[in-house]
Amino acid sequence: MFRPTGFADLAGRRVGIFGYGVEGRATQRRLEDVAGSLVLVDDAPGLSDDVLVTAEGGLDALRRCDVVLKSPGIPRRRGDVLDLERSGVVITSALNLWLHDVDRSRVVAITGTKGKSTTTALVTFFLHSVGERALRLGNIGQPPYDPDIDTTHGWLILEVSSFQCVDIDTAPAHVLITSLGEDHVDWHGGVDEYRNDKLSLTRAAGVHQTLVPDSAIFHELAHQLGGNVLYVPPDTTSLAESLGLQGAHSHSNVAMALRCVTLLTGLDPSDLHERIAAQASTFEPLPGRLTLVATESINGAPLRFIDDGLATSVLPTIAALEVFADDPLALIAGGFDRGVDYEPLASALSARSQHTVLLSIGDAGQRIGETLRRRRPDIAQEHVTTMRTAVERARVSLPNGGVVLLSPAAPSFDLYRNWEERSADFTLMVAETKP
Repeated sequence: MFRPTGFADLAGRRVGIFGYGVEGRATQRRLEDVAGSLVLVDDAPGLSDDVLVTAEGGLDALRRCDVVLKSPGIPRRRGDVLDLERSGVVITSALNLWLHDVDRSRVVAITGTKGKSTTTALVTFFLHSVGERALRLGNIGQPPYDPDIDTTHGWLILEVSSFQCVDIDTAPAHVLITSLGEDHVDWHGGVDEYRNDKLSLTRAAGVHQTLVPDSAIFHELAHQLGGNVLYVPPDTTSLAESLGLQGAHSHSNVAMALRCVTLLTGLDPSDLHERIAAQASTFEPLPGRLTLVATESINGAPLRFIDDGLATSVLPTIAALEVFADDPLALIAGGFDRGVDYEPLASALSARSQHTVLLSIGDAGQRIGETLRRRRPDIAQEHVTTMRTAVERARVSLPNGGVVLLSPAAPSFDLYRNWEERSADFTLMVAETKP
């Protein structure tokens, strides 16, 4: 069966692009002068006159294609995707074709339940700090196959989601897995499937180095890891704090980035650490990752508002709770419910010794609240429908100061287009509701 191993193999072919978001549009631009014809299909109606709707003839059009390039948001095991494969249509992704085309020795792929965005930013910053050229790509930046991006020089630092991992069959020279928890269960079909799909990136073909944290879960799942595996212990210096990063997990992210850059550049680890520390104050932590939005004074005590909007799964929210373990806390959590287990989050909230309040939003918020109520009915909570109400109630709930933390543990797309829009709304409401 014909299976492309690069964009050039699509010359003259009838190619379907399934999913017309950011990735789909970039794929279209990449193939405009390559493919014989392009068929654009998306689940959503009304995107463009050129885009067919999946349920209104789009799927039939894809069946007549030689190859379908699937966007990450469409589940790999969805019924219509499997139906296309049974019909003999080859399904792959633009990212996979790009990895076949690019010099893999220049590519670092970074994934993980939490920490992948920050670690991608750290690796790029560390390389820049020692005079190396590096581009930040993928989820955190732009699709690397977008023809508007010049990827011909320097290191290519690629953030990869679990959605993308399952379609990759050739590995870059370096693969980093920052952490492994539970996420996107609805997309993958279960926790075990999610973890296996995430780790499949390490098992892709090609000689490569796999870096993972030196933690129990990665030792337990060693049989699912591929490549030359290196277990990386957390950094024991204060470099994370110098970089403006908070939380114990930041020391692991920093260590992973340091080890990666050491392998890429061949620099002595001590020299690398010293050179990065000298420039650490210029690093800008990602927005939405434990970012201080505002500080107010309430009854003479500080009240801090923290945006952790990038925490769209349980693991990073638990990590955020650990950062503020000694502070009175109002947690704003919830959003779109994708079926993950919220018992670990409820357990973390139940274990807090400081005054704690939960302001829940959306279907996921309702489940978080119900799960917590079974464990600790004494912890105050309220279900709200808007961010304005959440911020107002959070402020009232902390009359002696503390931390108002937006750390949703759920995706945003029940009320917002993306996590950035939700974080922006939180920041706006903090300003608008200030007494």
